[in-house]
Amino acid sequence: MRNNQFKYGGQAVLEGVMMRGRRQATVVVRRSDGSFARLDLPISPRTASWQRWPLLRGFVALAEAFTIGRKALDFSASVVAADDDEHVHPLVQTLIFVVTIAIAIGVFVVLPSLVANFIGQLGAPVLLREAIEALINLALVVAYIVAIGRIPDIGRVFGYHGAEHKVINAYEAGLPLTVESVRQCSRIHPRCGTSFLLAVALIGFLMFLSVSGLPVWQRIIARIVLIPLVAAIAFEAQQLAANYYHLPWVRWLLAPTLAAQYLTTREPNDDMIATAIAAFEPVVAADQLADAQPAPTAGVVSGLVDTQPTV
Repeated sequence: MRNNQFKYGGQAVLEGVMMRGRRQATVVVRRSDGSFARLDLPISPRTASWQRWPLLRGFVALAEAFTIGRKALDFSASVVAADDDEHVHPLVQTLIFVVTIAIAIGVFVVLPSLVANFIGQLGAPVLLREAIEALINLALVVAYIVAIGRIPDIGRVFGYHGAEHKVINAYEAGLPLTVESVRQCSRIHPRCGTSFLLAVALIGFLMFLSVSGLPVWQRIIARIVLIPLVAAIAFEAQQLAANYYHLPWVRWLLAPTLAAQYLTTREPNDDMIATAIAAFEPVVAADQLADAQPAPTAGVVSGLVDTQPTV
């Protein structure tokens, strides 16, 4: 892939895929009858110069990714719930989301810190204590991914994750976007969110050493506060590594993070690949239309479109 080529991304959702380009993100969810439900989410171009600065652009990109990803997941959940004749109130969805975030902070931040602090009180050096905390955190994350991967519905999400990667790999390789062509591509991609999480863990370990001398609860609060900065640095590092992924030493350096993707991706079936293609094609078309018309009309409204699958 050329360095100046736009880096398309995406996200697996319940029974579908979200793809994101420069002008819009498109979510396509496969219903139980085989038809597609589609949602287009417009994306405003980044015109402010400060939005292109290192770190600041990372904050902006991650905030946008979080917002769009949440909308994509909510949309897919609503489509799946409609198929099952079950409806979850938006307030209940928000409550579940807040509780999930709180549990995640407790399990993946507070618990490792408390365990490592206890080990430190037994006489372990500070650096060893920090390393133990990082290893506990990593072990919990891996155990969590392996555990939820055994849930059939999550296993299907991992399949759609693999389909998302395959489609983007096919596009970046200049291959035709057909099921047969995409099926041959790798389900591993250097810009994957799984690899990003491992980059966050490594960079976080190094940055959190700066607060290692604080009392345990101050350390925990400092780590929570520093998470956005750590994520922004990890974003820049991942983008830089993806630009030079063609170099052998970069591929060797990224090997552990790429291997982790085998935990969060599965080989997709043809329906999953077709769904990912259906999500990707409108995104590319929107970018091509924007390039042909440099001054698009403002105020585009997102919409829901019903289509039939073409495999």
